[in-house]
Amino acid sequence: MSLNIARSIAFSGLSATSVQISVTSSNISNADTTGYTAKTASQSSSVTNGVGTGVTVSGITSTVDKLLLKSLIGATSDLGSADTTNTYLTSLEKLYGSTSSTDESSTGTSLANSIASLESALSSLASTPSSASLQSNVVSALDDVASQLRETSSGIQKLRSDADQDISSSIDDVNSNLQEIADLNAAIKQTAAVGQSTADLEDQRNTALQDVASKMNISYFTASNGDLQIYTTSGQALVDSSAHTISYTAAASVTASTTYAAGSSSSGFSAIEVNGVDITSQITGGDIGALVTLRDKTLPAAQSQLDQLAQQLASAMNGVSNSASAVPAPASLTGTTAVTSSTALSATGTVRIAATDQSGSLVSYADLDLSSYSTVGDLVTAINGISGLSAAVDSDGHLSITATGSGNGVAINDMTSAVGSSGDGFSDYFGLNDLVTGTGASDIAVNSKILTGTSELQLATLDSSSSLTVGSTVLSSGSATVVNAFYDALTESRTFSSTGGLSATTGSLADYASTIVSDVASKSSQASTNYTAKETAQSTYADSLSSQSGVNLDEESAKLSTLQNKYSAASALIQAINSMYSALLSAVQST
Repeated sequence: MSLNIARSIAFSGLSATSVQISVTSSNISNADTTGYTAKTASQSSSVTNGVGTGVTVSGITSTVDKLLLKSLIGATSDLGSADTTNTYLTSLEKLYGSTSSTDESSTGTSLANSIASLESALSSLASTPSSASLQSNVVSALDDVASQLRETSSGIQKLRSDADQDISSSIDDVNSNLQEIADLNAAIKQTAAVGQSTADLEDQRNTALQDVASKMNISYFTASNGDLQIYTTSGQALVDSSAHTISYTAAASVTASTTYAAGSSSSGFSAIEVNGVDITSQITGGDIGALVTLRDKTLPAAQSQLDQLAQQLASAMNGVSNSASAVPAPASLTGTTAVTSSTALSATGTVRIAATDQSGSLVSYADLDLSSYSTVGDLVTAINGISGLSAAVDSDGHLSITATGSGNGVAINDMTSAVGSSGDGFSDYFGLNDLVTGTGASDIAVNSKILTGTSELQLATLDSSSSLTVGSTVLSSGSATVVNAFYDALTESRTFSSTGGLSATTGSLADYASTIVSDVASKSSQASTNYTAKETAQSTYADSLSSQSGVNLDEESAKLSTLQNKYSAASALIQAINSMYSALLSAVQST
């Protein structure tokens, strides 16, 4: 072997080892860098005219198991969905409180607890119905239930609004990652074209890919030109030759009526679109998929359960209050049912309507045979025919009855009246003496006049004797009859229809409140269990990929020591060759 060949071999070995040391050092320094994979500087023999002349570094590569990476991508998407669902359902559960009386942090905070407090207040009032303080306790307890229903409903809509805003934020993150992947595609092709390693760029691309997967479920593959192409599960391109921006506009405000409807521009929530194509239904996984499900299904289901509880509570309380009257009777009664003068009146039986003074004594009255009237207008005419009373359909479309005498009030006894298809009593049908107002959990409230003390709680009943005498007492307060009727209405078994994932059931209002609180708690627990399982699965795949392609510090440290020895050996060989050259030159010069 000539000294030139020996020197070539030594220098190539030194150069190759230097590159390998650099790569190994980089592996060690990036061991904790997310997405980094161990790099290897591969070397091959150099041969000139059939003679080995050393080694060269043929490339710097990393080995990533593509099937394992694909499994990790899927698991990352599942984990993103589970994490978001768990977070939101934990927040939802906190809105409802706990049914457990042993939980010091939430005792008395659940809807069931609040309804039980109302039951207790009514029970106390029944023993002393004339007590103003006990009446005030009942009103306060009922207001607490109504307030909690409103606050819980508001909390649900706040969560829906948060989910909508988070969708927008997550889409911004996805767009940034998609653009990064498109840019890396271009950089990888350019780098490969000049023969340089693309391993680090591929690591960055795989990290961005995992970030996208955590936000939404995707499909992807690497094209023959090296581009990583990404699509929705139904084939809508997100990255092909370029990145396609996903567009979304969060709603300015969110209420229970705000919904998403595919193809509708006025539903409230906009569509998630790519190139004008609605891809909302294609996103079923990842953070965004979970947020869409929470916003459009899970949380509205909880709202529907809450609405049913509010509606049943209002029905129970109003069914009793409309059969009763305050003492003194209010100067006017205005209904809540929308009507016009031409609204057909389908009714039978008799209703008693009276004007009374401040002490509950009769001023005037009439018993009206409802089967005699075809329309609400006819009924208004009949009421106007009662001395001391005036009726009209007001500008809001509600029946209103007013006592015309100074200081007098209006009292009603539904008697045998049956109005409408459900056969409600006259006052109950028109909502003339409602204790509770509102159409659902979002707006349920205690009648403002009673809540502020302008009117008293309805605890008296207009005398139902066959005939009444003007000046006689026809309204007497202090009877437990109406209080017991309120209590019975609150505690009796009633039917709750199937809604929000709950099957139809029977029970008291407190029972149903406990059921919906337990349902939310159960869903939250399931979400937590699912999150733990998905986290374990994702961690397992991540660990497997790291074991296969990540940095093993022990191995890299040992490799670095070996390479340093090789470098020293190559350096020593070069020194020896240089010495041999010097000796040869000296020998030649001496001759």
